[in-house]
Amino acid sequence: MKFYLWRYAASALCFLFFCQIANAQTQTSSLLPVVHKKPFPEDLFASDKVLNIKLAGNLRELMSDRGDSPKYHSLIFSYKIDSNEVSLRAEGKTRGHFRKQLGTCKYPPILLHFLKSDSLESSLFKGQSKLKLVMPCQGDEYVVREWMVYKLYELITAKSFKARLVSVELDDTKKNKSAAPFYGILLEDDQQMAARNKNVLLKNRLQPQQTDPTCFLTMAVFEYCIGNTDWSVQYLQNIKLLAADSNSIPITVPYDFDHAGVVSAPYAKPAEELEMRSVLERRYRGYCVSDMKQFDSVISLYNQLKPSIYSLYSNCSLLDAKYIKTALAYFDEFYQTLNDPVALQKEFSYPCDPNKTGNVVIKGMRENE
Repeated sequence: MKFYLWRYAASALCFLFFCQIANAQTQTSSLLPVVHKKPFPEDLFASDKVLNIKLAGNLRELMSDRGDSPKYHSLIFSYKIDSNEVSLRAEGKTRGHFRKQLGTCKYPPILLHFLKSDSLESSLFKGQSKLKLVMPCQGDEYVVREWMVYKLYELITAKSFKARLVSVELDDTKKNKSAAPFYGILLEDDQQMAARNKNVLLKNRLQPQQTDPTCFLTMAVFEYCIGNTDWSVQYLQNIKLLAADSNSIPITVPYDFDHAGVVSAPYAKPAEELEMRSVLERRYRGYCVSDMKQFDSVISLYNQLKPSIYSLYSNCSLLDAKYIKTALAYFDEFYQTLNDPVALQKEFSYPCDPNKTGNVVIKGMRENE
């Protein structure tokens, strides 16, 4: 009991210290949860087997509705397991920003809304209301690569989004035309991810120093590992915040990894402000940590997980052999840096140099999605 009290007291003191650095005590004391905790379904994301789904409806109208205020369009959503097909009433609308732009991607990301029915309650999607469907932008092999990044982060922490790879068939009933199936990703609902972790979502913007330091460093090193710079805590750019309650230290949860170097999507480019050549170039984008010993537990975790990470990629039959070799070589570079004190100091102390771009904040195309 004394140990837990001591750890709680230490965490509280650490939190106050970071708040003083950020000069934002008033802001953090007013953190409010977005939603209350609620039960969460597990079956949909319990399997890594590719799920065959079909969207039927006026899909041309849906896909072309890419403005700032898209509306929902009626759909019949069906899925097939073995020879059994289940159809559900649903609606969908385009979402996102970069991937929704006309001329950027062939298919925009879709937000699915399942309509309540007896069929829904007896289906694999029981308990689901809204789910994000990641669609291929320029080739569905990059969707599979992004799905692998979600699976990788699941290895690191349960405070992560679950993702289900799906084979998507489109049936445009208006044009009486079907398209060849392609891969997509169903992403766990924000609220359900929070409930699964016995947390609530927070909507307030914070400085990264105001979040749980161990969780933040673990996440920031992960973003460095995969070569992703398209995120920020300050603007909640591809980041969600969790907490046990409004008085707890927030935890950062990343998502949306299509701009990561390990994915190598042809449209992905680093922000100009970062002055980077390509997404393959790694850049540590955490806050300044002067004492490298603070990374010790994080480095130990990643070293312990190395066999599992390499096995995850080596054993994935959906990735071609050439890409697997390239991805593992990319991870080799990460681990060489991680276990070289000189290289580690150079890379992870980058935000401490005021003359470099380590403190550039990525705002994204909009402050908060």
